[in-house]
Amino acid sequence: MTRRFGPLLAVVLLSSGFVAGALLSGRIRPRTVAEAQAPAQSRPTVTAPAPVGAATTLTDFSRIAEGTIPAVVNISARQIVRRQIVDPFGPLFGGPGVLGSRRGVQNSLGSGVIVSQDGFILTNFHVVTGESRRVTIEQLDVTVTLADKREMRADLVGYDSATDLALLKIPATNLPTIPWGDSSRLKVAEWVLAIGNPYQLSQTVTLGIVSAVGRTNLGVSSYEDFVQTDAAINPGNSGGALVNSRGELVGINTFIYSQSGGYQGIGFAVSSNLARRIVSDLQQYQEVRRGTIGLTPDDYGQVTTRVAEEFGAPDTKGALVYQMYRDTPAYKSGMRPQDVIVAFGGTPVDDPGHLWRLMSDARIGSTAVVTVIREGRRVELKIPVVRLTRD
Repeated sequence: MTRRFGPLLAVVLLSSGFVAGALLSGRIRPRTVAEAQAPAQSRPTVTAPAPVGAATTLTDFSRIAEGTIPAVVNISARQIVRRQIVDPFGPLFGGPGVLGSRRGVQNSLGSGVIVSQDGFILTNFHVVTGESRRVTIEQLDVTVTLADKREMRADLVGYDSATDLALLKIPATNLPTIPWGDSSRLKVAEWVLAIGNPYQLSQTVTLGIVSAVGRTNLGVSSYEDFVQTDAAINPGNSGGALVNSRGELVGINTFIYSQSGGYQGIGFAVSSNLARRIVSDLQQYQEVRRGTIGLTPDDYGQVTTRVAEEFGAPDTKGALVYQMYRDTPAYKSGMRPQDVIVAFGGTPVDDPGHLWRLMSDARIGSTAVVTVIREGRRVELKIPVVRLTRD
């Protein structure tokens, strides 16, 4: 019997070896039971995956970088400041607390983005004034270095500490710019480039993705709308450009989350939609004009589960009013402490930070319809929007 089936066994083994080899090389793929029973014409066509280690094609960003790098500048600022000398024992022994002041010099470095051909440059407020805000700046000298190595003195047009943005002006024309992008259209995992001058390494480009959009309540500034990215951002990148794959400006790189002071994959940029509005106000008024109904962030707070249950709110969204002055438009229009604000101008309020942004963006002179929860009932109030005099 062994001799009789020897040739047949050899053929079977040879055929099995061919099939196994074809499976390993990707020429034949195993079918599922459903596929085996389906008619040939209805079976889907499946493309075999690329072999492990095969080269993959990544989008070429060289043209985007080439077109946007010239619009990013280096900024160096020198501040002559006066710092108070505090007596640490003054409060204990009834002393004055402040012994005097001391004059000194401090320097800061960063990046900026040219936003108009006639020399307007957007950067961060802390790039111009330095990290320390507990000093009085007596003199400010700002120098801008363009991509073509030209150096120019810049004037401070205006700043907005609430968003950590500042607008500069240099005496130049026909400058390269980056077109504004719509940051509200950004999607998580979309490619972005961060362009700036980290550690004084001019015109450095790093690549990453959008990690999150609409980041707020980070405690960095009083008005927040950040794009989070894992593109490498380091000291000196502040004020630089965050650019999408279409070469549009979608953010102003502002700060990093880091335990070491360097790149850890968590960077934040002020969204372009917010930055564009700030630029418009600073160009027109040299300040940012915001609306209010008479409340400040100290007057209201988070709606916790306990607060929602106690005051009859449907969930933890909104803002609980703690206190208010009687001469404010809100009080005169019927708002009271312990009201839970759940909508402003027809827009549902997510949290206290969101309420602050909605009030700030409201048109001065208009009337806002504000919905509150009071003792479990919804109450609508019509409140005049006035100009915010200080952040």
